[in-house]
Amino acid sequence: MASFKELSEFLLFQITKAPLSILPRKLSLSLGKALGIILYYLDKKHRLIALSNLKIAFGKELSTSELKKIARNSFMHFGKSFMDIMKLPRLTEEKRNALINVEGEENLHKALGEKKGVLLFSAHYGSWEIAPFIIAKKGKLSVIARPLDNKLLEKELLKLRTSQGSSVIYKHQATKKILQSLREKEMVAFLIDQNVLRSQAVFVDFFGKKASTTPSLAAFFLRTKSPLVPAFCYPTPSNAYHLKILRPLSITSEGNYSQDVLKITQICTKIIENQIRKNPDYWFWFHNRWKTRPEEEEA
Repeated sequence: MASFKELSEFLLFQITKAPLSILPRKLSLSLGKALGIILYYLDKKHRLIALSNLKIAFGKELSTSELKKIARNSFMHFGKSFMDIMKLPRLTEEKRNALINVEGEENLHKALGEKKGVLLFSAHYGSWEIAPFIIAKKGKLSVIARPLDNKLLEKELLKLRTSQGSSVIYKHQATKKILQSLREKEMVAFLIDQNVLRSQAVFVDFFGKKASTTPSLAAFFLRTKSPLVPAFCYPTPSNAYHLKILRPLSITSEGNYSQDVLKITQICTKIIENQIRKNPDYWFWFHNRWKTRPEEEEA
């Protein structure tokens, strides 16, 4: 049975969602922006996490006021994204397609042409939930995800994700389904920019500090040799979206599994860092990215 907290969160979600069927998209985005700025000031815990993370990443380059501005903008961006994730499925396919510009589509075609499936990777950057609206039209797509703690909200999120044409593979059941998808020449998308438990992690450099990072993407690449393709989706000034698909990575194995996993994870993480640096407002700064520390550092 759902707890009071879960029911309250679900009720708040439904209250927020209900007007979106009649509100113009522009007004929905404005409300999302307002929601983000309210949360920035009310949610002290995540505001402080965001500012701490920004100090790690840009503390030597930017002033305190500049870091605070990025943090506020990040909250506002994700408020807008939250609204649009719910709004876009209600638009016609023609309107959705008109909102998303694709760069590098030939890179995805090249990867699919190898007939080994495709390992797409990205980050909690920009509008990652929007990308499947386009990518799923190029072939069958599965997205790796961790279910939300609130089961009621997870059902709603699953409906939104599958309405885009993609399917979801939950982490606790991932290995078999991922391998099956790749054998069937399908695409599998990973987000590899969040903190993981030390027992599940490799530590790679991220903005100059070791970050606990999942090795799963590298492990599947070494096992399957499926093309590794970076992709990022982010908003434009006109409230449209730009989906950028980069070239498949050219990676040679050194023959040492552990070193190869570390090298590949570092390469992919550096690509994500470089993208974040282009517009830091679009990254998930209020996630405690550097929470897990290497054993030698804690000692």
